[in-house]
Amino acid sequence: MASFLMNNCFGKSLKNVWCGASVYRYFSKTATSTHLDFDYDGPSMKTTVPGPHSQDLLKQLGDIQNVGAINFFCNYEKSRGNYLVDVDDNRMLDLYTQISSIPIGYNHPALLKLMSNPNNMSTFVNRPALGILPPHNFPDKITQSLLSVAPSGMTRVQTMACGSCSNENAYKAMFIWYRNKERGKNTPSNEDISTCMINQAPGCPDLSILSFMGAFHGRTMGCLATTHSKSIHKLDVPSFDWPIAPFPRLQYPLEEFTRENGQEEARCLEEVEDLIVKWRQRGKPVAGIVIEPIQAEGGDNHASPDFFRSLRNIARKHGCAFHVDEVQTGGGSTGKFWAHEHWGMDDPADIVSFSKKLLTGGYYHKDELQADKPYRIFNTWMGDPSKNLFLLEVLNVIRRENLLEQVTHSGKALLDGLQELQVQYPGILSCARGQGTFCAIDVCDDETRNSILLKTRDKGVLLGGCGDRSIRFRPALIFKEYHVHLFLNIFNDVLAQFK
Repeated sequence: MASFLMNNCFGKSLKNVWCGASVYRYFSKTATSTHLDFDYDGPSMKTTVPGPHSQDLLKQLGDIQNVGAINFFCNYEKSRGNYLVDVDDNRMLDLYTQISSIPIGYNHPALLKLMSNPNNMSTFVNRPALGILPPHNFPDKITQSLLSVAPSGMTRVQTMACGSCSNENAYKAMFIWYRNKERGKNTPSNEDISTCMINQAPGCPDLSILSFMGAFHGRTMGCLATTHSKSIHKLDVPSFDWPIAPFPRLQYPLEEFTRENGQEEARCLEEVEDLIVKWRQRGKPVAGIVIEPIQAEGGDNHASPDFFRSLRNIARKHGCAFHVDEVQTGGGSTGKFWAHEHWGMDDPADIVSFSKKLLTGGYYHKDELQADKPYRIFNTWMGDPSKNLFLLEVLNVIRRENLLEQVTHSGKALLDGLQELQVQYPGILSCARGQGTFCAIDVCDDETRNSILLKTRDKGVLLGGCGDRSIRFRPALIFKEYHVHLFLNIFNDVLAQFK
């Protein structure tokens, strides 16, 4: 188990040079030049963030809607590669990338070229209702893009617009599949039809989805019932009475806590089975289990491949569909296109949902989870062909430039650097962890974490928080080792202020 992640809480021998007794500047010669033609050569800060122009726009928008979550306003025309530029002309190295949703950087030349091709104009101008009137080339484009990266064992994909509606409709698919399995057919009774119209059983059955504490699956009603990361998401909103299992809380470094972590995962798996049995006895059978390969919003919480393999077997044993939510982890940031590939399974899931780095939303599924009638899984747009066109080109860039291999190299450099920094600042940082560039590190407390995020931003690096006190790193796939060391230099300067 100790080898499944390249992470531990104590650094290895220092591979870079630490200079200056009082400043402890992280120095690397690799941070002297960039290798992306459309990238900037480094951060450039002219004001604190948000700057004057951003503050004026905040006041303007504040008269229209709630702006409490807005960090600053952006100039996307000037943003390039790994750098986000704001309206005050501050240029920041972006390791957050619109909550992990920018696959190959800002204004990538390949995507700009795609936009300028007149043959694509109709796709951008006309947004069809895909469920009833798809364009003539839609089957080919789906085959070339989404099906070309389909998870193992899956040949069907249902497109959607975003992560929440992807998961919401995946839940519906699991419920429909489960009820058809119970009936032994896909023809509902007259009682089913009449009672569903007044929200009563058997037409609206008392079924449930098992989820995990710390999970985040979206903000629509069904998804929110399976989301348990922050109270602000759920407060004042009615929810379903569905089972919530504990997600393993591993101790680091992994190799020093093999026995304890094994016991923790066994405890959580036992609780999963107990909950499935209890909910069946309560008359609310578990139709499906939903889980993230890495709990992202909830704090970058990891579990071993053995844990997920065992969970998959539990789902089979109890007749539950197994739904892997790859909305944040999918698209290559862990070094594999799908994070669940790290589990080494031929049959990893019944449903795999996606969005963010894949630019469109949706879910892959086994044949038996295909909707049995029209309009059961449906909305007006059901995705957007223009986003699928962009995705096809993104996949071409990933393959042509070997970006998954680059992510693995950059991720190792990032994690090594974080491990060294936590040795340098043991009272501030701990538990560096990650796969590929999908990394995180814990800070001593929430207040210090938030202060570090702001100070780092004012020095030209954009980061994000997650969980109670973690910093998450979500750079684009074009993030190189050069950018890693550029970040580490700046991050170290900020940390030195807290020592």
